[in-house]
Amino acid sequence: MRKYIYNSRDVAAYFKYFSVPSHLEVSYMQYIFSIGNKVLAEPLTRDFEYFKKEVYRELYFLWANGFENEKSDISKMTSEGQVSLICDQECICLESYMKLISLYLIFSSNLPYVTLNFTGLMTQLGLKCGVEQYEANCRIICESLQLEVSDTFGKPFDLALGVPDELLRVSLNAEFKQGLDARNFKETLRSEQMNWLKDLKDKSLKLFGSIPSRKKTQNRSSRKDASPKSYRQSGYSAARNKAQPKGMPDQDR
Repeated sequence: MRKYIYNSRDVAAYFKYFSVPSHLEVSYMQYIFSIGNKVLAEPLTRDFEYFKKEVYRELYFLWANGFENEKSDISKMTSEGQVSLICDQECICLESYMKLISLYLIFSSNLPYVTLNFTGLMTQLGLKCGVEQYEANCRIICESLQLEVSDTFGKPFDLALGVPDELLRVSLNAEFKQGLDARNFKETLRSEQMNWLKDLKDKSLKLFGSIPSRKKTQNRSSRKDASPKSYRQSGYSAARNKAQPKGMPDQDR
């Protein structure tokens, strides 16, 4: 089985489907570009600026085609009349969806697996092929994307035996995972995002200056000092007071 390598549209679709912030897109591109031809097609690994331009070109195509987030129709990832590369043509949406799942595991190297219900995917993706054909394509796509499937207890599950109506764990196989970048990409992103927020704060302070803090009024501070116990005691003493209220007749007369 030939191992699949990703192209610029796959990366762009990942950005759209998982709502990657625009200021982090280049960081994601740098990470997958650094892995090289183990993941990316050979022409895209020669020059980063060329790769970045191709990804942004595909981002525009997806946006114009209505593919915007995880609620978008998976069929809009592909062009009209596009031929599937791994699955049968009737299961091209399964191919597109599993590419997104595989990229999610690549970018989240610290994530051991994701859980999927393959039986439910058939309806979710709108596939109209037969069950036997669908089950065969599930096995083919996982092999090509170098994915391993196990049951909920972590024991290996052979998709050649059929697709059960239950959750299965899907993960990158060990050999493929060892070839990925060893650094903690999510931790790098977190530090970059903190730096981005700090730059925004510095720019806003430069434009608007610091906001003076409000001084607390004396009345508010005196209210905070008053404890609930003092209010209860004042109400209790007023209730036991035998002094005649104004405007009320004295009933003892």
